[in-house]
Amino acid sequence: MARLAGANDFEKLKSLCLKTHKEQLVWFLNGFWNEYGQRDAENFWKYALKLKELDLQKGLDGNELDELNMHRFLEFFKETMTVSEMRDNLRSTGAIQGNVRMIPISHILIFKYRVDWHRLANAPQGDNRAEIEEAQRKLDQVQAAFKQAEAASAEAKRALREAEAREADSKAREANARAKEADAKAREAEARAAQDELQAALNELHAQEAAYKAKVDDLTRRGNDESVGVVTRNKAKAELAQVLAEDPLPLRKAKITQEAAVKKAEKATNIAAEARSKASASANAASQARKQASEQAAQAKKAAEQAAQAAEAAKRAAEAASQARKVAEQAAQAASQARHQATVAAQAAEAAQEEMGRKLEEAEAYFEEVKSKPGNARGAMWWMERELHEARAYLPERKGGYRKK
Repeated sequence: MARLAGANDFEKLKSLCLKTHKEQLVWFLNGFWNEYGQRDAENFWKYALKLKELDLQKGLDGNELDELNMHRFLEFFKETMTVSEMRDNLRSTGAIQGNVRMIPISHILIFKYRVDWHRLANAPQGDNRAEIEEAQRKLDQVQAAFKQAEAASAEAKRALREAEAREADSKAREANARAKEADAKAREAEARAAQDELQAALNELHAQEAAYKAKVDDLTRRGNDESVGVVTRNKAKAELAQVLAEDPLPLRKAKITQEAAVKKAEKATNIAAEARSKASASANAASQARKQASEQAAQAKKAAEQAAQAAEAAKRAAEAASQARKVAEQAAQAASQARHQATVAAQAAEAAQEEMGRKLEEAEAYFEEVKSKPGNARGAMWWMERELHEARAYLPERKGGYRKK
C-alpha cells in the first residue's frame, strides 16, 4: 500500500501537496471513492484540465497555484468559498501553519468536502500498487506515442497542403512562362522579318544609287575624253545632261521626255533660250531630288539599324523567357518532389497511428486484467479508464476513435 513520506500527519500532508495536480486529485479519489469520488469523478477530471490551463509554468506537472489563479479556478467552478476562508479553516485545524502563499488543490478539496485532513494524509491507495503503476506506465507510453504521432500527422498534412499549393503555383508559373516564351519568340520573328524587309529595300536603294553614280561617272569621263571626237564627246555631254535632268527619286525607271518639234526656224534662238532655262530648272529640281533621295536613303539606313536593334532586343527577350521557362519547370519538378515526400510522410504518420492503436489495445487489455482483481484503487482505475478513453480520440474513427465535441 502506498504511503506518504513524513514522521507525522502534518508532514505527510505536506508530502501530498508536493505531488502533481493529477496525483493529488487521484489520491483524494482513492481515499474517498465511496463518499465523493464515484459521484464527482468527472468533476475532478475537469479540475485537472483547468489546473493545467492555469498553471502556466508546469501545466499538469505542477502542484500548486498562486492566490490569483486559485481565485480564477474557484470562480470558474462557481465555488462560493474564498482563499482566505479556506486558509483560516485549515489553519484552525492544524493542516497549515504560518503564511501560505501558494495553494495546492488538496487544500481546496479538504475545505470543499469538509474531510479530516488526517484521514486524507493516511488514505488507502489500493493493495496492488505495483500493477496500477505498471498500467499507468503503459498508458503514459501510449499517450506520449499518440501525441507524437498526432503531431507528426498534423505536420505531414500541413506539409502536404503546402506542397500541393506550391506545385499548383509552380505549374501555373510554368504555363505562364511558356506562354511568354512563345510570345517573345513570335515578336522576335516579327522583328527579324521587319529587319529583313528593310535591309532588302536598303540594298535595292544602294544598288540603284550605285548604278546611277556609275552611269554619271561614265558619261562625265566620255564627255571630257580628248582622245575621242567632238561629236562623241558632245553626245556623251548631252546624254549626261539628260541623265542629270531626270527625276532620280526613288531612282526608278527613267522618264522619257519628248521635246516639242521646232516649227519655225526663226524661233530657234528663243526656243533654245527657253530650253536652257527649263534645263536649269530641271537641273535644280534634280539636285533637290537627289538631296531628298540621299535623305531618304539615310532614313532607310537608320530604320534598318533600328529594326536590327529591335530584332536583337526581341532575341534577348526570347532568351530571357526561355530561361524563365526553364526555372519554372525546375520549380514545378521540385514542388512535385516535395508533394511526393509529404505524401510519404502522411502515409508514415498513418502507419504510426495504426501501431499506436495496437499499443492502446494492449494497454486496455492489461488495464481490464488489473481492474478485475480485488484491492484496486478505485479512483486511480477510474482515472486511467478516463485517460484511455481520451487516448482513443487520437485514432481515426474507422479504427475505433471518436471526434471530440
